[in-house]
Amino acid sequence: MVIFVSTVAFEGIEAKPVDVQVQVANGTVGFQVVGLADKAVTEARERVRSALVATGLALPPKRITVNLAPADLPKEGSHYDLPIALGLMAAIDAIPADALAGMTVLGELALDGSITAVSGVLPAAIAANARGHGLICPAANGPEAAWAGGDIDILAPSSLVQFANHVRGTQVMSRPVPGLPAERSAVPDLSDVKGQETAKRALEIAAAGSHNFLMVGPAGAGKSMLAARLPGLLPPLTPAEMLEVAMIRSVAGDLDGGILTDRRPFRAPHHSASMAALVGGGTRPKPGEIALAHNGVLFLDELPEFQPQVLDALRQPLEAGQVAVARANHRITYPARFQLIAAMNPCKCGHAGEPGHTCLRGARCASDYQARLSGPFVDRIDLHLEVPAVTASDLLLPAPREGTREVAARVAAARAMQAARFKAKGLPGVLTNAAAGASLIEEIAAPDTDGLRLLRDAAERMRLSARGYHRVLKVARTIADLAGEEKVGRVHLAEALSYRAMADRMVRVAA
Repeated sequence: MVIFVSTVAFEGIEAKPVDVQVQVANGTVGFQVVGLADKAVTEARERVRSALVATGLALPPKRITVNLAPADLPKEGSHYDLPIALGLMAAIDAIPADALAGMTVLGELALDGSITAVSGVLPAAIAANARGHGLICPAANGPEAAWAGGDIDILAPSSLVQFANHVRGTQVMSRPVPGLPAERSAVPDLSDVKGQETAKRALEIAAAGSHNFLMVGPAGAGKSMLAARLPGLLPPLTPAEMLEVAMIRSVAGDLDGGILTDRRPFRAPHHSASMAALVGGGTRPKPGEIALAHNGVLFLDELPEFQPQVLDALRQPLEAGQVAVARANHRITYPARFQLIAAMNPCKCGHAGEPGHTCLRGARCASDYQARLSGPFVDRIDLHLEVPAVTASDLLLPAPREGTREVAARVAAARAMQAARFKAKGLPGVLTNAAAGASLIEEIAAPDTDGLRLLRDAAERMRLSARGYHRVLKVARTIADLAGEEKVGRVHLAEALSYRAMADRMVRVAA
């Protein structure tokens, strides 16, 4: 007799169905797991054996074969423990076999028979609901699974004994409830930043259009302080965006307590981060920082200190909005539409261009440092701004009257204008100007006659690439949206081009 138990295998944030086929038959005593299983899955034999013994069950002295089908799909992770154990319990009549019918099962076992948390329960629950299945998962993951929908049957036992008692009718488990966030913590306010009015304006534009933004300035100028205040300017996640973010966090094992939040992600990895940490991958592929920043912000401080090949690996995700991690036997894709905010010193010593400062290395100090950034990478950044040092007189000024609340209101109005424009054109999935395609931005940001003349002259003098040309149009469209203007004019293009001038110099240095 063969017992069939449904579970899943993860490819990115997609949960693919897997059948766990358990057979207990006469023959040489043994316990085999087949079906392209990794080390964690094959080690499930010992965890399952010990958990069943702790529960009061002994494996029969027979040949036990567990097949994970389809056999050509790689199986990774410890979440196969629970379906294997429940299949064995059904095979030896410890629980009714029909108790597992129409249920997707995943969970890791401890040696004492308790069921411990695993990653990816939310995508598994959504996939199970789409197939018309219920879900059996660890108690710790119950609040996470409950977000999949109110009509899905969810059992979240804490141990094998509790599940066995439930299916026998001696104990009833209640359905878990979704994990609700606690009161939102306060975000840093923009009014804390004194001076840097130009940088605040650029930050507002970046927030309104979801544009990539690079700040270049000496140490202590307030670049990191400005970046930390960007999340407070951004509108909350839409329900669809919130679910996408939660699924990525679930696969990464970062969804503690099943608590979902509408606050946009803000990821700030250290400059020593490896390629796998930033982009994703590894021996067992996991989402990297750019996937965890999906629908949010990726802040890279001390930008030239990152390994050049790591930064260049961001070029394709910045354009495509997703990252593909390829391995010899499979390919995984994670969504990664993030807003890049970066900060850097102008040179190694950090004081190039300051009045009265003379670097011992001369102009090479700045050029060598900035040359660590490749031209194609710099070309993908929409706004470039030199952030000067803050003087003592700036710090003595009273706090600005305008803070995060006022700027966030303008950002929300501009984003609402963009979303309505794209929806009217049959593109409800496009929400900001930064996400618009080249042909679309040429249509919605077509400048007037004076603006077209300015753009043509600037494109020739600044040697704008096709990508740079379209990014200038996107920024100009956002500036017009902040002003409530339907038409992109000369003044909007002039401001957009001013944020592009430094990029031209940096691209020539990188050449």
